[in-house]
Amino acid sequence: MKKEGLALSLAICVLGLYSTFLTWSVLQERINTTPYGDNEYFRAPLIINIVQAFLASIVGLFYTAVTSKSSPFDVFTQNGKQGWQVFKSLVLISICSSVASPIGYKSLAHLDYLAYLLAKSCKLIPVMLVHFILYKTRFPMFKYIVALLVTLGVTIFTLAHSKESRKVNDGNTALGLAYLIGSMLLDGLTNSTQDQLFKILLKRKFTGANLMCVLNLFIFVLTTAYLVLFQKSEISEAYQFIQRYPQLLYDIVIFAGCGAIGQVFIFIILEHFDSIVLITATVTRKMLSMMLSVVLFGHHLNIKQWIGVVLVFGGIGFEAFTKFQQKKKPKSD
Repeated sequence: MKKEGLALSLAICVLGLYSTFLTWSVLQERINTTPYGDNEYFRAPLIINIVQAFLASIVGLFYTAVTSKSSPFDVFTQNGKQGWQVFKSLVLISICSSVASPIGYKSLAHLDYLAYLLAKSCKLIPVMLVHFILYKTRFPMFKYIVALLVTLGVTIFTLAHSKESRKVNDGNTALGLAYLIGSMLLDGLTNSTQDQLFKILLKRKFTGANLMCVLNLFIFVLTTAYLVLFQKSEISEAYQFIQRYPQLLYDIVIFAGCGAIGQVFIFIILEHFDSIVLITATVTRKMLSMMLSVVLFGHHLNIKQWIGVVLVFGGIGFEAFTKFQQKKKPKSD
């Protein structure tokens, strides 16, 4: 592909990633932290997860069909014993992901959405921790520096609640942090297990599009089964809520659709460019998401919280810069 075409493709992908995930972030905060109608809050995160997983699985299926002209389930049927190993890994990942999301949403009753967003920007820490404990992985020094900066930044931001923030949540920071840390550790187990999944030697290659389709299908099935067997009341409560406020259904569908399409742009960037480009795009997107949240939802950050923001995104930026410098170095013979 010519440079002009490559640049245009990158611009389209980055704009697509920005537009889908910025909309996704705004709707996430709208659905989970702001009231509908007569000061009623929607408290059924499993319903949100079901819709999101279902749409992401459908989009992943079409994406696989277009890019590889094959079924995403070939990885199970055409890889012998390794196919069973992949299946077991995907079940573990889907369970962790299914549990992590509602636990993370529970933290929003006690913490600012900005604290939630900032912490979710710091997946490096739990991923490193799980890799170190379970898979005995060692990391270069710069990653430990990044982890320290990010941890310090999130801690300062979360503990430095402004008075205005307590009007939205109950201010129980300790409980909110407990939920958030639990969610992030499960995210770390999810991401580190995904890393190991792609290291399995397979005859039939397992692609990101396959993962998107199959993993979201597993999450949809598991979450739906749990909801039907143990949380039927949440189904009826969500149905009644949507009857009273139909706008909620529109918000959830657009939220889930933006998340699904945004994942496709991520895979395209990874396939045709590299992880440095993706890191740069996602970090700047998360910064824009925070700014949008401040503007649209009336958050007021104090000086300590701004210091926390700077430390987190400074750490993530330092990681991207270090990787870029390492990539520029010529490889020794």
